Amino acid sequence: MSGPIYYGAELVRRVLTWQLVNDAVEEALKAVAAQSRNAPQLPYVVSQPMRSVTIAGTERSQLLFTMPAYVGNYRLTAAGAAGDAGNATRSTLACKLVTSFRGNQELQPPLPSIAANILLFNAGTGEIDAIMSGTDITTWRTAAASVVATKYLYFGRFNAAISELPIKVAIIGCGTQGEIHAVAMCSNFKVEQLLLYNRTATRAQQLADKLRKMTNLQHTPEIIVCNSARDAVRDANVICVATFSREPLFNACDLGSKRGLHINAVGAGEVAFGEVATDVYQQSEVFVDSLANAEHELKGFPVCIAGEVGNVINKDYKPEPTSMTLFQSMGMASEDACVAEAVRSALLTIDS
Repeated sequence: MSGPIYYGAELVRRVLTWQLVNDAVEEALKAVAAQSRNAPQLPYVVSQPMRSVTIAGTERSQLLFTMPAYVGNYRLTAAGAAGDAGNATRSTLACKLVTSFRGNQELQPPLPSIAANILLFNAGTGEIDAIMSGTDITTWRTAAASVVATKYLYFGRFNAAISELPIKVAIIGCGTQGEIHAVAMCSNFKVEQLLLYNRTATRAQQLADKLRKMTNLQHTPEIIVCNSARDAVRDANVICVATFSREPLFNACDLGSKRGLHINAVGAGEVAFGEVATDVYQQSEVFVDSLANAEHELKGFPVCIAGEVGNVINKDYKPEPTSMTLFQSMGMASEDACVAEAVRSALLTIDS
């Protein structure tokens, strides 16, 4: 037996595109929701035990997560299907090891808060096939989950093509996830205005300057650096919150009287839902990536959860057109497995 193939970060970045990652994440969300509902017409097989957490030190600011998953009978689109254009079903067994060290952003130079590696196994024999740098996959798939949630929870309510409906997007928190969310939104939707807020104002300004220089965005919006989170969310249609805040950054009254508003909350602090006020949750239809994970990870969550994003993708549920929707993102090992498989397939296509 030969050893596992190693795919480093540079190789992974060669094939990462929003189409590839979005489609793989969407397939994972569909599979998890179908499994939850025992939908016979969608014969996915999913197993993703609760992630285990190891505290590296005396505080929960330095963590090691172990995230295994098996996703069976799913399809990849042409973007990541290694030449078979997604006609064949496939199965993936994987485990991601990820560290979350939130102090990394304060280092000089700053480092990503998240570092990860993904192990890919032969789903038939259990032998390890590949080790893949997972940091970029983790960053991209988290933003892709917000893109997919926005596509179905926000745009899905309106009978208009995504390319035709302009939106204003607020980014609350301008670290690694704030940046990739800004890029993701501008790469996938017609963003006419991007409103940035960060507790340290210079970081928001640095992100604004960086985004203005990017030439690969599908849409180049007006970019505004705001003095407060309240200022940023006031006029936004879509809000992406990605901070370590333990305290709410805005309340329902700060959102004005807008209808059909959508929020993506990528909580990463000790309390995953601390950055959004309780009254915002109470006035929203709340969706998660996995109800099973939510029961374990969202202890004390202030409201009932309407369902999984995959339920909406699978057409089991549709939000009210005028309601405020909120995607509480936790991240799933099944997303990592599907994206890693798509990346490996795309790399094999290049090498063949």
